[in-house]
This record gives sequence, structure tokens and C-alpha cells, in this order.
Amino acid sequence: MALCLGIMALAVFINVVLRYGFGSGINASEELSRLLFVWMVFIGATAAYPAGEHMAFTSLVGMLQHKPALLKLMTVLIRLLVIAACVMLGWGAWQQVVVGMSSRSVVLEYPVMLLPLPALLCAVAIGVMALLELLRGRPLDLGHAGDVE
Repeated sequence: MALCLGIMALAVFINVVLRYGFGSGINASEELSRLLFVWMVFIGATAAYPAGEHMAFTSLVGMLQHKPALLKLMTVLIRLLVIAACVMLGWGAWQQVVVGMSSRSVVLEYPVMLLPLPALLCAVAIGVMALLELLRGRPLDLGHAGDVE
């Protein structure tokens, strides 16, 4: 993620300096920045899931802490919803990857499938992690008590 951010920042900075200082620019800078931004976001989302860093609305689930049976049922429901969302995201991303296999970007001429590919990989990774949590019966992480919304 840091590498993506560093390259993006450098490319955009150089492009801005060239445009405003010298009246020219690097055409590939925008395409490269867009591609790296997409990859950075989905790498970050994948890395945030096992750490429990995704946004969570724990108000309702937090009230169930004293009712273990309901909390366990809600945990199963939440994990199933996460898996369902991953299946939908993965299916849509896969369709876009297939479409992008025969196309190339305008300036850099990379395969356009590289744009939806991180969404597919992220959906698979998070879906597998959620499935493993479901199968192992891992309880929800409610450790963000100060961040309850």
C-alpha cells in the first residue's frame, strides 16, 4: 500500500509541476494513479478485515453481549451477510475481469482487467476469512468500545 501511495504521490506531483510550471505533463500519470489507487484501496480493505478495522455498527450487537445465544445467532448472520456480499462483489468483478481481458488502457496499454482484478482478489480473500471465522465459531470482535456508533 505504501509503495502504491508513494508512486501515486510522486506521479501526480511531477505531473502538476510539469503542467503548471512548464505547460506540459505526463499523460500516463492519470492512468497510473487511477490503477494504483484501486489496488491500494482493495489491498487496504483486505488487510483491514482480519484486524477488525472495517466500519462496524456495534450498537445493536453490543446490547446482545449479555444474551450469548442471540449474540451467537447474530454473529452467524453477520458472517453469512459478509460472505454473500463477497460473492456478489466477486461475481461482478469476475465479469469485469473477463471483459477487460480483451481491452487495453489508452495510454499505458496495460490490460484493462487489472482495474477490477483487485476487487475480485479482495472479495475472495475476505470471503474465505469470513467463512473460516464462521466455521471456527469465532466471536465478533467488539473491542472497539470507544468507537460504538
